[in-house]
Amino acid sequence: MTAAIVGWAHTPFGKLTGETVESLIVRVAGEALGDAGIAPKDVDEIVLGHFNAGFSAQDFTASLVLQASPDLRFKRATRVENACATGSAAVHQGIKSIEARAARIVLAVGVEQMTTTPGADVGRNLLKASYVREEADIDGGFAGIFGKIAGLYFQKWGDQSDALAMIAAKNHKNGVGNPYAQMRKDLGYDFCRTESEKNPFVAGPLKRTDCSLVSDGAAAVVLADIETALKLGKAVAFRAAEHVQDFLPMSKRDILKFEGCALAWQRALAKSGLSLGDLSFVETHDCFTVAELIEYEAMGLTPQGQGARAILEGWTQKDGKLPVNPSGGLKAKGHPIGATGVSMHALAAMQLTGTAGDLQVNNARLGGVFNMGGTAVANYVSILERIK
Repeated sequence: MTAAIVGWAHTPFGKLTGETVESLIVRVAGEALGDAGIAPKDVDEIVLGHFNAGFSAQDFTASLVLQASPDLRFKRATRVENACATGSAAVHQGIKSIEARAARIVLAVGVEQMTTTPGADVGRNLLKASYVREEADIDGGFAGIFGKIAGLYFQKWGDQSDALAMIAAKNHKNGVGNPYAQMRKDLGYDFCRTESEKNPFVAGPLKRTDCSLVSDGAAAVVLADIETALKLGKAVAFRAAEHVQDFLPMSKRDILKFEGCALAWQRALAKSGLSLGDLSFVETHDCFTVAELIEYEAMGLTPQGQGARAILEGWTQKDGKLPVNPSGGLKAKGHPIGATGVSMHALAAMQLTGTAGDLQVNNARLGGVFNMGGTAVANYVSILERIK
């Protein structure tokens, strides 16, 4: 273990009227440092995760973090981007600096403001996380891409509409207790399963309740080397932090296998010396319910084609043998692209310090995070354990 999370901050996700990318960044940067008990002058490096792709006119944003305090002036600051895994890219970049002993304390921030962008432009911006040459003309934008994946999965393994509805219902039920979630409403299985005026089909077999929400928001974590972390009030250490990048074109991969996700999990579990069964919970990337379904298989919870068992038999419920997305996931929280991965790490740290409130999983000791960019192109897995 070379690095630990020692503080965090999180805005609500949703349509945040009156906020800007800058105000969101400044808010969480200051709050995270305060939560960690770290003075801004003691920060060695800043990493900002901000996808943008056209959501913000301001496209050179790393230095906006410095607005949180005059004492952050002249600190190293870099913006990173890796599609929907941008937030985890920021966190992992901070870990690398600490591992290289180039930094002792790193402030990692993730942000996105999406709701000020017209709907058609949102779709075009998100498609920039696909292989534009081959995939940009798929009807329905990024939902259309995952609708195609769902349709192919159904063709190969049978209709999984019941399982997808149960995943959606689980995550919405969990999200009721999340004060940061965009949608805090228990929609129920019947609503999620049934096509209606309020829940129409969006793309292929995916309905509105199968899709994560367009959202604004920010989150931040403060990272420190282990020696420093143990001197602070709390410390959640990385047992493993693995990143696997796959081909961008779906045509070069078996898109139903999420092989990059599987390899990232295999490497992280091997590095941590743990098995999946050792984990108390997992926060995984449910941009669409079919993604969570396939991720059950990729993480090794079920064999390929049997992901539905995990939800139909209750394994991934909050009181199941491996709770998945006790936060409500992207499905209930919302998915402000650059903030998502940082949010996952912050919420996992809350679980492991027993401060998750209504989201709390009993006796949470070890947590897994999987954050995905594109169609299982950028794959980040973190395994976390509280050490103080």
